[in-house]
Amino acid sequence: MNWKKLLITVFRVAIGWHFLYEGISKLAMGNWSAAGYLTNSTGPFSGFYQWMGTSDGLMNVVDPINIAGLLLIGLALFIGLAIRVSSVSGIVLLVLYYFAYPPFGGSIMGPAEGNLYIVNKNLIEALALVVLLVIKEKGYGLFALKLFSLKKKDADESEKSTTTSNSRREALKNLATIPALGVLGFGAFRDSQKFGIDTLSGATIKIGGADISDLKGELPMGKIGAHEISRLVMGGNLIGGWAHARDLIYVPSLFRAYNTEKKIFETLMLAEKAGINTINIGFPTNETIAKYKKITGSKIKVISQVHPDMENKDYFVNIDKAIDMGVDIVQIQGNHCDWLVRDNKIDIIEKMMDRIRSQGYTAGLASHTVDSLIACEEQGIIPDYYMKTMHHDNYWSAHPRENRVPFEVDGKNYSDHNKFHNNIFCLFPDRTTEFVERAKVPVMGFKVLAAGAIQPEDGFNWAFKNGADFICVGMFDFQVVNDVNITIDVLGKLQGRTRKWYG
Repeated sequence: MNWKKLLITVFRVAIGWHFLYEGISKLAMGNWSAAGYLTNSTGPFSGFYQWMGTSDGLMNVVDPINIAGLLLIGLALFIGLAIRVSSVSGIVLLVLYYFAYPPFGGSIMGPAEGNLYIVNKNLIEALALVVLLVIKEKGYGLFALKLFSLKKKDADESEKSTTTSNSRREALKNLATIPALGVLGFGAFRDSQKFGIDTLSGATIKIGGADISDLKGELPMGKIGAHEISRLVMGGNLIGGWAHARDLIYVPSLFRAYNTEKKIFETLMLAEKAGINTINIGFPTNETIAKYKKITGSKIKVISQVHPDMENKDYFVNIDKAIDMGVDIVQIQGNHCDWLVRDNKIDIIEKMMDRIRSQGYTAGLASHTVDSLIACEEQGIIPDYYMKTMHHDNYWSAHPRENRVPFEVDGKNYSDHNKFHNNIFCLFPDRTTEFVERAKVPVMGFKVLAAGAIQPEDGFNWAFKNGADFICVGMFDFQVVNDVNITIDVLGKLQGRTRKWYG
């Protein structure tokens, strides 16, 4: 066995597969474009890249050339054909990627893995191709079989740089990359069928938003059960596309249009980099977060909201599904808790709590109306933590207190703005703070900004001051760093809190 030749083959094939996979993933997207990547370019040559990205005519040429280049370079390197040409082409392409976002410091992601100062993955792979270009040995590949019409000079060079014999055994070795391509291709296809299109192609990802270097310090942590989680938890509504936007009916569509899967992944990576280590999500978002964790290797803790299947009287189906998808904490969803209490079905809440705990998981209980939690408390149903809407009502769109009715959140929206119109989520702030004050388990406040009606500095401070141990906040990528800094500032200067910290 010629081990040197085998190692070079593996080396070449690995690089080829990277290029090929990048090309296939972009092609599979259908509407992929490098425009966003180019227009957000940084560094000394950003003007050149931004000029290309803002020209529709140029992008109509650049995009297909980019995809074709990745596919052809990758395929050639993988099967061992036109190795010198594909190596040079790959070096050129990687250098272009490198200078689009040169790692000269000040990156939004800071010293992220594989993207250190001066040296990043693009540079390392380009240098690897330089090595492959200059060494004589090219490994096993189709180039050695002389099945294609080569100029005599190229044929002589190929013959000098290899030890290929005309034996059948040697020929099979040179064909070995073909079945290897099939195996890798099948694996990638199987994953695409399970998870959908891979949106994290490495050469195109760009983290947007505020600069991570502006962080004011480390985000304080606390504990819920055995889990250490950040005092600021990322909410799932903005990511899931749910918006409480009063009568602005177009806002949910804008949320979903902005938060593509790729943007969601970028936002989560930024949040983790900023110190947020936990996300609280609606049940439908579990698949997206599971995919994110699989692709990125993220360790973000996932709190999954669950609800019973009342139609089929299956109260545990979503609990089991959430656990199967790898969540860390299971929480009964707020509106369903409210509805079950309202409809005198509080026993179902108890059964669900028991089911969660019997599986060894921390059990949370959420609500919009404080009456729900009071009723559960009176029945001896105490979760491992509460999640309660916590915000004041000193903002213009809050309807009068005397017109508020328990359990009306997520109910009918009235055209009369003196009644509920998707505008307030902590109906009775005073009663909420009284309940939280006597709670003996951690409390996570959510909707602390009343769905955007309250400034973060005000809302965060009010929730923590009035007993919240954690706050759950929906964030776009451009809000993450600011929200972390506000949390750090608020907790550092907090005054007037009388409740002890739990967790």
